Amino acid sequence: MAVETDVLDELRRLRTRVPRLTGSLAATVDGLVLAHDVPDAEPEGLAALTAAALGVAHRMTDAAARGDFRELLVRGSGGYVATYAAGATAVLTLLAEDHVNVGRLHLEGRRCGARIADLVATHVGPGTGRHADRPAPAEHLVAAPPATARPIGTLPVRTPQRPTHQPRPQTGI
Repeated sequence: MAVETDVLDELRRLRTRVPRLTGSLAATVDGLVLAHDVPDAEPEGLAALTAAALGVAHRMTDAAARGDFRELLVRGSGGYVATYAAGATAVLTLLAEDHVNVGRLHLEGRRCGARIADLVATHVGPGTGRHADRPAPAEHLVAAPPATARPIGTLPVRTPQRPTHQPRPQTGI
């Protein structure tokens, strides 16, 4: 059975366990949809926004020295968006109505994230991507990134530098 089918089954079971849950999405940390149960939203757009929010959340936890990312909760006037880590390569995003039991949402979201992490690790292996069962062509094989590469989900930091040349003075103005 494919990982997408197993993850979708898990998302559907989650919907039955959490009253007022209106949608759920499992995606890779770089914004590719694994499975979704979001009837009123565009899953690809939600996955891309989840990846962006995940990058900011990683930066915030690093800047505040709070360890590894675990979860993110956003409350709007119409309800909640909750994002949970699902291992190192996946993330779970839940959409819920305004009067949801937030404690129950967190409890079930964390459990579901852990199960999705196990499913992804079992089916595709850690860090190998969505299509790990397909052999990569030789021209696409790339050497491992250097140890100084930034972790997935973090944003690069630009350090301003002085220009190497002096601008010419303008005459005639």
